[in-house]
Amino acid sequence: MIPTTLIHRPENYFRELDLGVLYSVERPLEVELGSGDGSFLANYAAIRREVNFMGVERLLGRLRKLDRKARRGMLDNVRLLRIEASYYIEYMLPRESVWAIHIYFPDPWPKRRHHKNRLVNAGFPAIAKRALKPGGVVYLRTDDRNYFEQMVECFGGAAADFESVETPGELQAVVTDFERNFNAKGVPTLRAAYRRRLGPATTAR
Repeated sequence: MIPTTLIHRPENYFRELDLGVLYSVERPLEVELGSGDGSFLANYAAIRREVNFMGVERLLGRLRKLDRKARRGMLDNVRLLRIEASYYIEYMLPRESVWAIHIYFPDPWPKRRHHKNRLVNAGFPAIAKRALKPGGVVYLRTDDRNYFEQMVECFGGAAADFESVETPGELQAVVTDFERNFNAKGVPTLRAAYRRRLGPATTAR
């Protein structure tokens, strides 16, 4: 049974989400930060029905569009949340609750004085580590060379906690509309993936 809307509205944005009440079936959880046009999440969730997905997007119009796509596809494994991605991952995701974090074509904030606004920054690996289960993976895509170099540098600096891995071919094949349009113009997709190393959980936020 598909709910009338997949957009979740928490009663309290200052508490961690109770994931057990969001999904009708308990499955491994993956998160997309910045779902954009929703093309990736709707398509990938249809392929991976054995996984629960949470799509996070700040713009309500985009989220409603994804909501319609997911309900048409009868995707009971999808839930959506309207919130800033950085706040969500740091404060609302329970510790070690996620198997994968997908970040595809985030706002590159190209001007140097705006780089501080980028989602993937020097502090991001520590926040991602807290949310990911040991062995969980952060998947990254961008068309912006400068931002890509920053992503690689950030996770390279967290080598004690993360190791570089390949993005599976099945996952690479599921592209966003944005990505498809850029690839058609000859703009390549820059990809990276980092797996949280196995080891004891940290106690600090």
